[in-house]
Amino acid sequence: MTPTQPNLEDIFMKTIGVIGLGNMGRGMALSLQRGGYEVVGTDASSETRASLAAEGVTVVDTVAEVMAKVELVVLSLPTAAIVSEVVAGKGGIIENAKKGVIVVDTSTSHPDTTRALAKQLHAVGMRMMDAPVSGGPKGAITGTMAMVIGASDEDFAEAEPVLKAMSAKRVHIGGVGAGHVAKIANNLFTASHLLVAGEVTRMAAAAGVPVERLLQGINAGSGRSFVTEHSFPTWVMNGKFDSGFTMKLMRKDVRLSQELTSAVGLDLPLTKRVAELWAESSQTIGDAEDFNRIVELGTRESKAAA
Repeated sequence: MTPTQPNLEDIFMKTIGVIGLGNMGRGMALSLQRGGYEVVGTDASSETRASLAAEGVTVVDTVAEVMAKVELVVLSLPTAAIVSEVVAGKGGIIENAKKGVIVVDTSTSHPDTTRALAKQLHAVGMRMMDAPVSGGPKGAITGTMAMVIGASDEDFAEAEPVLKAMSAKRVHIGGVGAGHVAKIANNLFTASHLLVAGEVTRMAAAAGVPVERLLQGINAGSGRSFVTEHSFPTWVMNGKFDSGFTMKLMRKDVRLSQELTSAVGLDLPLTKRVAELWAESSQTIGDAEDFNRIVELGTRESKAAA
């Protein structure tokens, strides 16, 4: 499905910045360009910058050069610490503040980090919203991602035409930080479902039941999930394991869930065990491997033993 693109006559934000041009940022930049926006991007990697420039996007070397040109800037960065550095660090967005610009963080980050940065941006006349995404690199390049959004009603309404060029679904969850709470919850579900699906399919195979038919039965019943309906046929059963999302990134997101749980003063034993299993998986499944490999937990020798 291709999302509806904005009427070019109605576009008042004409130039959009994208900071972070990796798997997701590259796709978002190209979707924005296809949607009729001028895009100015940058990345810490000169090779990544050169690669996107070859695809026709205007690429510059610094955040300052991005900020000089744009009405809205999209962040697609791997960690909350890097988001903080890009926004509030030396040579970052705040040092190059431009009144009225909205900063849209599509990363999976900590809601407290987002809220603190939003206050700093507000002090220099800028605004922030969190719009973490689902859909992977394919969703980014096709503009079919889903976004869960934390923003004021006014900022969401102003930014939505830009977000629409990058996504097929947008759910406004609440104020700043709410989008990151929702994304952490979403990824915790996925992390949990993959662990359970890996164990359930091994149980069925050991009992002599073909896994393909087991999944057909589950997907016809109440146990189905995105993992059983999509992840297994797309990346697991065919052995491809090429979703574009790594073990390292999912481990980071699961850690974020535990930080959030602690911050709000809860003791959640099941999700705590999920987090422990994801952390322990580093002994057998490397950071660079596809995150769906977690279904193989317990089937490999430890790297130390090997």
